[in-house]
Amino acid sequence: MLEHMFHLPSTVTLLEKILRPVVVYLCLIGFLRLFGKRELAQLNPFDLVVLLSLSNTVQNAIIGDDNSVSGGVIGAFSLLAINWLTSVALFRAPKLDSALQGNETILVRHGRVDKAAMEREHLTEHDLLTVLHKEGFRSFEAVEICSLQPNGAFYVEGKKPSPMEESAREMKEGLEALRQEIAVLRAQLGQSS
Repeated sequence: MLEHMFHLPSTVTLLEKILRPVVVYLCLIGFLRLFGKRELAQLNPFDLVVLLSLSNTVQNAIIGDDNSVSGGVIGAFSLLAINWLTSVALFRAPKLDSALQGNETILVRHGRVDKAAMEREHLTEHDLLTVLHKEGFRSFEAVEICSLQPNGAFYVEGKKPSPMEESAREMKEGLEALRQEIAVLRAQLGQSS
């Protein structure tokens, strides 16, 4: 039984077992780059279904007709090795990294939505509002900048109040504290009379 589990079929060479995952890996990287960052962001159930189905779709291309444990281990090793080699190459060549991964896309700037950028990334306002709500923002106006990063993550930064707005807020807080102190003093004077 163990011999059958680990026996590699003679129809597929070791070199082919190594090359299959490498070719599929490189194609998937290219396709994800071609179809955009949204595929990485997994914004909705449809995108998640596509990503899950994708792994099943390429399974046979990676391991071929081989169902042995050895074949699976070789395929997994090849995928991990090409991923490691790619990350090392991208680390050592920042220009290549930038070319392959692309740039961030600014979706909201100073509380204003960039409709053209949203269209390029195939995002609806509802999709973007969902992201903002997860980050604790109620509206586009509260956001200084929101960008979709090359890795599919969203970066959101809220607006910071101007020095004048900050000063007004501090004054309001000070006045409220004074009102509370006056109310306490009035209550104490009322009790002593």
